[in-house]
Amino acid sequence: MLNKDGVAGSEQIASVFPDRETLIKPKAILECFEEIPCNPCSTSCPVNAIEIGENINDKPHLHVDVCTGCGICIFSCPGLAIMVAQIRGDQAVFRVPYEMLPLPVKGDIWYGIDRSGEVLCDALIENVSFTKRQDKTAILTVSVDASYLHTFSTVRVKEHE
Repeated sequence: MLNKDGVAGSEQIASVFPDRETLIKPKAILECFEEIPCNPCSTSCPVNAIEIGENINDKPHLHVDVCTGCGICIFSCPGLAIMVAQIRGDQAVFRVPYEMLPLPVKGDIWYGIDRSGEVLCDALIENVSFTKRQDKTAILTVSVDASYLHTFSTVRVKEHE
């Protein structure tokens, strides 16, 4: 539970995911559960799909029907609390922020990990985007089995076996 150990609970996570049918198209997943003064996600969204409201401390709200899944909000979020998710066949495809070294390389297989840092599965690195516009945040496109849709969080380098 977030207030106890810093990790969002399964109900909190499920509450920010649209249904699987909606995820046929990429959609932003806003894992911002605390009321803090922050709004870069809403000010950076080119289609106004993210709304904070008049109180900058309010949690962001995603207008799923408006979101194009462009991913600009991912590297705009200073808390690394946004990813983009999509269901593609039997795979869940995510674009996630990544600020660790080494950076993976397209085609690598890394560990897919959960929000507690535990290994879930193998994760295929489909793409690595790292541009000057993204400052120091790389955006990884990662695919995992769709059964990990709500549990996958990011990746960790695999130790040599």
